[in-house]
Amino acid sequence: MAAMQIDVEKHLQRKQSLYQSLGEKFQIEKETYRGQQYSQIYFARLHTMRAIIYSLIPNWKPHLPVCTVLGLEEGKECIIVGTLYKHMKLKPCILDEYSKERSVVPLVKPHNFMHSNDSLVLEDESGRVKLGGTVLLPSVYVTGIVVGLHGKETSAGEFLVLDILDADLPPQIELPLKSREDKYVVFVSGLSVGSSTCNPLQFQLLVDHITGHLGDEKEQGIAAQIVHVVISGNSVVVPRGLLNGQNLTSKDQSSLSEPIKELDILLTQIAAGLPLDIMPGPDDPANFALPQQPLHRCLFPGTSAYNSFRSCTNPHSFELENISFLGTSGQNVDDLEKYSEAKDKLEFMERTLRWRHLAPTAPNTLDTQNGRGRCYPFTDRDPLLIESCPHVYFVGNQDKYETRLIKGSEGQVVRLICIPKFCETGVAVVLNMRNLECHALSFGTEFSS
Repeated sequence: MAAMQIDVEKHLQRKQSLYQSLGEKFQIEKETYRGQQYSQIYFARLHTMRAIIYSLIPNWKPHLPVCTVLGLEEGKECIIVGTLYKHMKLKPCILDEYSKERSVVPLVKPHNFMHSNDSLVLEDESGRVKLGGTVLLPSVYVTGIVVGLHGKETSAGEFLVLDILDADLPPQIELPLKSREDKYVVFVSGLSVGSSTCNPLQFQLLVDHITGHLGDEKEQGIAAQIVHVVISGNSVVVPRGLLNGQNLTSKDQSSLSEPIKELDILLTQIAAGLPLDIMPGPDDPANFALPQQPLHRCLFPGTSAYNSFRSCTNPHSFELENISFLGTSGQNVDDLEKYSEAKDKLEFMERTLRWRHLAPTAPNTLDTQNGRGRCYPFTDRDPLLIESCPHVYFVGNQDKYETRLIKGSEGQVVRLICIPKFCETGVAVVLNMRNLECHALSFGTEFSS
């Protein structure tokens, strides 16, 4: 009798990674709203950032005196520190929106609100002064940034700017790159489950690849090195037209819940195999105001059964093996694109790091053109300030995949990543934690007629 030959299946062990959440400052559970306005968050921002700017002045221009706006003298060169305000002719106004609702002729909303007559003003507790000169470009800066300016007051009452001092990249914990092994983090955004553009098979291919159910032994070996998945916003599309305050029929209730159920089924497959973070986005069933609070776990009964699943805030900050990650679902960069200009989205991202603020346009303009919330009116702090420089900075729901490595004057190294909308591009992003190199992971489906 011939001996039976038994094929022993090779079992791949998924690599693990030490995770630490750093998003406590984005939670508003302990905050109490008492009708406060946004002046306090601007004051907290100015107070914190002014101390940083003051600490940089001795190495910048120590020979110049530091003045307040009220203490300016005509023709005398000095340094002033304050918050920029941008006068914009095309900036949306809620009163204009009210009148437009009664206008017979519909008005087209521009993609960008820049105008050649835009101007900048700097203000502190003592007053405000209009800024002049060609050094400070209105096309680059937006309302809410705290800067130091070298210049002098003119006879016209303007402050002629001769030089600018930004806060620049914050301090960064040194990145230990030696003796590391390949471990990957997968970023995906804009799944938009339930929308007309969503391809369930495309997302299933991504899930199968991450969980190691796709490809040959080599592909599965690479999948076993994926240690974390981050979903950065706009995961589901709920038909908001049904939410009109009327009683819902059973059919309408099903239309509302089906996309979330479908998303839960897909996320359960990921969470069963490896850690998963999900962030809310502007289209998700969460609060509109930044920082957006975690999606309620009751939305994901299947996925929530696994302790590898974490519902997180937007913005989201965490560490994997002492590599720090910071990211948003894209609202901050999308808003900067409406009120300033840059060559690409990565430049907007770099500016927010150098200004040390995730969303400087909040609460002034962030998402007001959609009638949505701005940011929570904190009274004693601004959680959107960037205190420590991340090693990886990502934004979700962008039109295309882009990445760049930037370096700071004190040795900081940051990997910038624009994560494209998966439902439109079929592209996820994979980051190698060993060297901060990243690449796009593209999925597509084709049906023959």
